[in-house]
Amino acid sequence: MNQRLTWFDHSFLVIGLLTQVVAYIWMPGHIISLVSGLLGICSVILGSQGNILTFLFGFGQIITYTYLCYVVGCYGGIALNIFYFLSQIYGIYIWHKRIVLIGKTSNLQEEVQTALPTRRLETKTLAFITLLSILVSLLVGYLLKHYTNDTQPYLDAFTTIPAIVAQVLMVLAYREQWYLWLAIDLIYVGMWLQAGNYCMVMQYAFWCINCIYGYWKWTKLSETH
Repeated sequence: MNQRLTWFDHSFLVIGLLTQVVAYIWMPGHIISLVSGLLGICSVILGSQGNILTFLFGFGQIITYTYLCYVVGCYGGIALNIFYFLSQIYGIYIWHKRIVLIGKTSNLQEEVQTALPTRRLETKTLAFITLLSILVSLLVGYLLKHYTNDTQPYLDAFTTIPAIVAQVLMVLAYREQWYLWLAIDLIYVGMWLQAGNYCMVMQYAFWCINCIYGYWKWTKLSETH
């Protein structure tokens, strides 16, 4: 099944890119914020399509966002992005392998235009993963609070642990990743709003919308395989 961007997808992409540019013009900040935002928009929209090119833009977004985390002293974010970077490499391998397994493409040019065969988690499995993520986040938050100089231990914990779980689910092509990404992105909207970086606010606000769209698209993709 070839998965090409529809007129709605193209419009959604243009709107997302424009929001980043407008946010930067409205409240100029670090130019890297704009670059990271633009790359992030492209990555998440391609990801919502199950398109393997999401990883290409993802690499750029991870590198630029890691730099921003360094600038603001968010070292937990740096560690998380190192994990993202490594998982992107593994994700390319897994997605490529799953695409080839459907037996409908024979070269890379066609494969990158082919929809990833997505999967669904059982409700009880999702509930277990969610509960475990919350418990581990609470534990990590407690440890950070009492044994480190972290000024926002629980915020760091509840953005890091669920993000790791969501990234693993994304690499393994489970649609339920979008639940976790939505919760995480909402937290980041508040965090960057407080920091006054409106490019990042607009990026994560757009990502929240894309989570809903991505869940719908991945549901359709899972129904076709």
